[in-house]
Order: sequence, then C-alpha cells, then structure tokens
Amino acid sequence: MTFAVDVTGLNKSFGDKHVVQDLAVQVGAGKITGFLGPNGSGKTTTLRMLCGLLTPDSGEGEVLGLDFRKAAGQIKLQTGYMTQRFSLYEDLSIEENLTFVARVYGLPDRGRLVTQTLERLGLENRRRQLAGSLSGGWKQRLALAAAIMHSPRLLLLDEPTAGVDPKARREFWDEIHALAAEGMTVMVSTHYMDEAERCHDIAYIAYGRLIARGTGREVIEGSGLITFRAEGPGADRLSRQLAGAPGVAMAAPFGAALHVSGTERAALEAAIAPFRRPPFHWDEVEPTLEDVFIHLMGQSRDNFE
Repeated sequence: MTFAVDVTGLNKSFGDKHVVQDLAVQVGAGKITGFLGPNGSGKTTTLRMLCGLLTPDSGEGEVLGLDFRKAAGQIKLQTGYMTQRFSLYEDLSIEENLTFVARVYGLPDRGRLVTQTLERLGLENRRRQLAGSLSGGWKQRLALAAAIMHSPRLLLLDEPTAGVDPKARREFWDEIHALAAEGMTVMVSTHYMDEAERCHDIAYIAYGRLIARGTGREVIEGSGLITFRAEGPGADRLSRQLAGAPGVAMAAPFGAALHVSGTERAALEAAIAPFRRPPFHWDEVEPTLEDVFIHLMGQSRDNFE
C-alpha cells in the first residue's frame, strides 16, 4: 500500500501535559481514516502537527512523500483543513469567501474555479448569501468547499459535522467518499459511531496514545469483548445495578434495551445470572463499535488528572 501519511514517534507537550505520546500514524493514499477518542485525547493536535500548523517535539516520517518536519510549507499547500469551528468571514458572501480563499492560494482562473466549487457543493443558488446567515449544514458545505477548492491531496476534517442534522451529515459523507474515490486522502476526527463506520479504517486515541487501529470489524474483533443484550420492560434500568459488578466492563442502555459487556465470559454470565428471568429476555450479540468505544474509554486514564 502507498501511504499518504507515514509518521512514527510523534510527541507533543504543552507545559507538563504530554498530549501526544509516541504516536505512529499510517494512512493509505485515497483512504478515509477516522480518529476517535475522548475529548482532550490529542486528535486535533495530531492533525495540526501532520499538516504543519504545529511543530512536534519529536517524530519522523513523511506526509505526501515529504519530510513532515522539514517540508511543512509544501505540505500545507497540498492539504485542506476544515476546523471544528466555522472559520470563514461571516460578513462576506459565500462567493466572496471562496474568492478570497482562491486568492490566498494564488489559484488561476478564479471565477471559473469558484463557480465549479459552488456547483459541486450545491451552493450555486446561495452564492450571494452572507456566510453568517447560513444554518449549520450550509456553513459546513461552505467550509468544505473552501478546504477542497485548491484540489488538495490530503484533507483533514476536525469534527466536521458537530451540530449538523442527519440529512446534512449524510450528504456530507457522500461527498467525502466521492473525493476519496477521486484519490484524495481523508483524515477525520469524530465522536459519531455511524460516521466512524463510514471510514475505511479507524484509529482510537486515548489521551495521547494509540489504543486500537484497523477497520471497524478488526477493532471490534480485537477488543475481546463479549456482549449480552437484555430486552423487556425496564431492561435499560438494570445498568445501575450491573455497572461495576465483577466481570462487567460496561453496562449501557440502548433505547429500551441494555448492552452488558465484559472480557471474561464466566464472570460476565455470573453477573447477569440473577437478572436472566422474566420479564427480561437475554441474547448474546456481537459488540457494536460503540460498545468497544465505551469500553476503551473506561480503560483509559485522563493525562490531565
């Protein structure tokens, strides 16, 4: 596999807080890699180091075939970055914002390029609307348009769909997959499990350390979790009684049902045994990615504690 990102030994501290610790990142060219992890786990810091916006304390490797420490300026020109917060000018129109971005990159034939980008992201009919008046979903489209109009080889998305409605999120991901199919490499941080499942592979980072890596299927299988699902009146309320019991790594309501997981079958079955009676119905099920995510969070220690 050709790697668009191949970096090892990545470290970054702010004062006495070691935010990223000996992280290795490999991302295949044309792939969509999801970054998951609790808030404050170093996901944003990692993305910013890879594209040259932050200087790492240590680390070596390549991004887009270039030394990521020595060639940060060249990497920036080939990277699109969509930040967590909307960062374009709210008192400019959609068209004016994109024209400004095109000028920053020194792109030729700006008028044609802006129009093409507007059409691709479905913004043509709103081109004269002020950015500040847009809803969350339309701001998201504009931010993505600004991030890709210079045809970057690498696209970094930092929690891009936070606060956006499901339809807008679906349309956004359709566009991301279209970009990847055209050869663009995408790295995206997210807290949404359905979005993680849309990625080609995922990396789980917990407080600066890489905890799990692979496809969604590989991460689930590698977790070693055994999961039972309980259904019936009040099944979700059993979580308080089962949480923390010997053998129970996680007890989490899923609507009116309950998922109970652990890594030791005998201990887990002993914990749920008192509740395996009517009105509850129990089945062993495959762990979900969310089950694994919650389990990994429970095993991780906050490096700011």
